[in-house]
Amino acid sequence: MTNTRLNPYIYIFIMFAVSYIIRVLPLTLIRKQIRNRTIRSFLYYVPYVTLAVMTFPAIMDATEQPLAGLMALVVGMVMAWRGLGLFPVAIACSVTVFILESVL
Repeated sequence: MTNTRLNPYIYIFIMFAVSYIIRVLPLTLIRKQIRNRTIRSFLYYVPYVTLAVMTFPAIMDATEQPLAGLMALVVGMVMAWRGLGLFPVAIACSVTVFILESVL
């Protein structure tokens, strides 16, 4: 028999250790400013890629019809590309999903 009450604490400690190492290791190993153009470019785009990777599946799963979510994504991207703000883009995407959900 294994002690099942101890397992969650082990998992929490492992998650803590991994996230702590990921945050502390660069601070201890990299002392000076990064001058390599490729690495700086990579680090610049990491937050955008992370946000996209987390957001895209949520867009597809939030609607009953994945096509409605995909069309709302396209509408939002076009409106954002044209320089519109967050509120008009969010309203247009919501209206797009509402219309397509009622039609499909």
